[in-house]
Amino acid sequence: MTILDKIVEVKRGIVKEQKRRISFRELERSSFFKRETYSLVKRLNGKYSTGIIAEFKRKSPSKGIINDHSEVTEVVKSYEKFGAAGISVLTDKEFFGGSNDDLIKARDSVMIPLLRKDFIIDEFQIVEAKSTGADVILLIASCLKPAEARQLAAVAKGLGLEVLLELHDESELDHICDRADIIGINNRNLKTFEVDIERSLRMAEMIPDDKVKIAESGISSVENIRLFRKNGFKGFLIGENFMREKDPGEAFEKFVSLLK
Repeated sequence: MTILDKIVEVKRGIVKEQKRRISFRELERSSFFKRETYSLVKRLNGKYSTGIIAEFKRKSPSKGIINDHSEVTEVVKSYEKFGAAGISVLTDKEFFGGSNDDLIKARDSVMIPLLRKDFIIDEFQIVEAKSTGADVILLIASCLKPAEARQLAAVAKGLGLEVLLELHDESELDHICDRADIIGINNRNLKTFEVDIERSLRMAEMIPDDKVKIAESGISSVENIRLFRKNGFKGFLIGENFMREKDPGEAFEKFVSLLK
């Protein structure tokens, strides 16, 4: 069993239990449910956009504890202040140390797009994302069949959420659908958690021109971003590079200053 297989197996059990405890109707009563969402696509396409989707992340299966001292509110405020196009918030507890509360706190603190980063396998999680303040949801092709990805993307779009579809290799290109606004190419293999930063570049020309392309994982330098931009990428999801520092907000500020 791969790391991804284990995560998905655990996630199915968690979602099943959550659906027993709370109904769709209860989720829809959230004050966030009626809010107008922010568009990450527009932010990434902005003329002066940094393109960076800065991430709040406490730990990972491959690296263990990354940051157990920073407070989500302060970090996301700094990300917004210094030019993040959007913010990614990990909500998986078991493997990444996140929670829906982190997403709620972030939503109460900033006025830019928030991506709920989790292993979404059920429409319940999408309604939950909307109820906790997300603007964008992540669909990971490795977790889903193409038909499942299309169905979940349709649910998200029906709720006014944008969809980031994450791919890892050429075999997942058939997951791309009309309702996927953004296509992310993850340099990290979720089955082995090894990073190959050339992955995004190899697949760039295979993504339809009408999709916003972003690179994910393993981005640690301004040179990486400049190279990706030359290959048509509008966005860059970066988390560990900032979160492993004592002050992630300060680390982000320094990175952006080098990018200008």
